Amino acid sequence: MKNRLRIERAVLDITQAELAERIRVSRQTVNAIESNKYVPSTVLAMKIARVFGLKVEDIFQLEEGD
Repeated sequence: MKNRLRIERAVLDITQAELAERIRVSRQTVNAIESNKYVPSTVLAMKIARVFGLKVEDIFQLEEGD
């Protein structure tokens, strides 16, 4: 799964730590999601989408073969 999390953070001009605080996870979790090392739960993905005012599928996309 790929994501646009880093791009969307840049648009809002927020750091990983600021996003982490808003969605109540660690900065390391945000970093792992951005690095495609961790796939967030549905609830976490929805919290992230809410921060950016987007749909989950606007941020997270399945790659071929996923």
